[in-house]
Amino acid sequence: MAHAFTHDATPPARSEPRYRGRFAPSPTGPLHRGSLVTALASWLDARAHDGIWIVRMEDLDEPRCVPGAADTILATLSRLGLHSDEPVVWQSQRHAQYEQALASLTARGLVYPCGCTRREIADSLTRVHARHSTLAYPGTCRHGLHGKTPRAWRLRVPDGEAARIRFDDRWMGPQTQDLATEVGDFVLKRADGQWAYQLAVVVDDQAQGMTHIVRGADLLDSTARQIYLQACLDAPTPRYLHVPLVLADDSEKLSKQNGAAPLVTDTPEAALAALKDAATHLGLPASLAHAAHREDFYAAATQAWRVQHGE
Repeated sequence: MAHAFTHDATPPARSEPRYRGRFAPSPTGPLHRGSLVTALASWLDARAHDGIWIVRMEDLDEPRCVPGAADTILATLSRLGLHSDEPVVWQSQRHAQYEQALASLTARGLVYPCGCTRREIADSLTRVHARHSTLAYPGTCRHGLHGKTPRAWRLRVPDGEAARIRFDDRWMGPQTQDLATEVGDFVLKRADGQWAYQLAVVVDDQAQGMTHIVRGADLLDSTARQIYLQACLDAPTPRYLHVPLVLADDSEKLSKQNGAAPLVTDTPEAALAALKDAATHLGLPASLAHAAHREDFYAAATQAWRVQHGE
């Protein structure tokens, strides 16, 4: 099968392109403490490497997107002094690029239609794994639909040792995931016609020339899939850094869905306090709490990040 390989995501020894990173919020509500931690970490990593920082609005999941939330997010970032170095990219305007990528993968025999429902998948498993809002897939439709109606499009993953994806996360350390046993063939286009996160993020990271990805640890589990998909699309693999999540009182990820309070940034003092709180979560020096102005905070925080994560 094409692209059956063991992938080592260690960057090659060569002259690297200039650092390019991004913050990619979903406009399902206003920014909260957890999303600010990710935004600040990605911004600091870009600045510590004298790089480019871009905001990308991941607004593909239309049913979950809240009208006006994207503008609210951008306004909050502006009040925090976090400005995209290039025009904001909107995933909702990039359907043609995702269609082109799917067509390329299909032409290479790497994608097939799937007629299974979520219940059918769950019923066919002896173990059920949660994988970024999907269930592990047992390959039921790999060899044909057997009379079922196509619902989604899946990417074939390799079997055996070739399915084992290894990469070194800059925060979490060495990682390994077996795509065949832990994930299965995963969805690129959903039954409702929506593009899957895995495809959109890989296509966009390639198109924008991303060299480094800084994001929340909830997406660590998606990274092996994205590395494999990058190889299938002849895209380079960025370096990854997954920051610890901000947890709610119930120890679940703090999110808009579980009632995370919007950031308060209506005054310079409130914005600075929010930034200091995020820096504390990221393990940056306590001395940052003494910064009296946003500019002083950013200068000290960038230097601290460079010392801790400047490799």
